[in-house]
Amino acid sequence: MTTIDQIRERLAVLDPVSVEIDDDSALHAGHAGARSGGGHYRLTIVAECFQGKNTVARHRLVYDALGDLMRTRVHALAVRALTADEA
Repeated sequence: MTTIDQIRERLAVLDPVSVEIDDDSALHAGHAGARSGGGHYRLTIVAECFQGKNTVARHRLVYDALGDLMRTRVHALAVRALTADEA
């Protein structure tokens, strides 16, 4: 299973309306984090569970869902977390 597949699988607990993941790892070739195997990703996720939460709280929900992937397979993650109304 690819890292993107693992990310999608773990984010399912947030019941997202949509998830877009871009792998930017190639742009960071040679970067210290890339050498250890962790990838660089951009995530846009739309979910109603973000309603009424600020940006930090939304990102915490995402990071909590990803768990140990953030310490192993993912070196950097740019998160855009929106409600359906915001999207």
